Amino acid sequence: MVARDILGRYRGSFGGMFWTVLNPLLLMVTYFFVFGIVLRTRFTHDPSRSGFVLYFLAGMVPWLAFSEAAGLVTEVFALGIFAIGLLAARGAVPLSVLWLPVLVIPQLLLTLGLCWFLAALGVYVRDLGQVNGFLLTLWFFLTPICYPVESLPAAAMPVLSKNPLFVLVTAYRAIFLERQPPAFHSMWKLWVVSALLCLVGHAWFYKLKKNFADVI
Repeated sequence: MVARDILGRYRGSFGGMFWTVLNPLLLMVTYFFVFGIVLRTRFTHDPSRSGFVLYFLAGMVPWLAFSEAAGLVTEVFALGIFAIGLLAARGAVPLSVLWLPVLVIPQLLLTLGLCWFLAALGVYVRDLGQVNGFLLTLWFFLTPICYPVESLPAAAMPVLSKNPLFVLVTAYRAIFLERQPPAFHSMWKLWVVSALLCLVGHAWFYKLKKNFADVI
């Protein structure tokens, strides 16, 4: 189904499957231009432009996979682009990237759970398709992807740090940029929440599925 979706999405276009690589690349370049060049966002620990690029891309990789259908395919290409940038800037990809499956599994479970829940709800609430775009934009800017974590209000951190994407983005930066494993105290909670959401979303979808034909 994933292969059919990707092939169908670009069928008839001049670029064909090349758009699978080009789309995440163009999105990354656009955000980098806005925040890195126009707004000149920099980070305390590494104020160089290359430091911002790596920090930003490490946050964009899980976000791309989460926010787009067939997202794991997009993430594979995004990871390839990021690995090339990491090699160019730092000369090596750290061994700590071996922790990547520990991040990808709860990321996949979280995404599946939300997709099942929203897909079933969208059959009954047709406005949900229009609201989703706004919610994703809000979620993106509530997650420290294009700005430093330190710029978040200290009073809001206890709430904002519970954001599953906050945990994922921080963990991706830990294994790729800080050469260390993800924080255990936040990762086990992410695993539990993601697994529960996946189970609940699956049950919700198949409970409502039997009435889809009547509503549609």
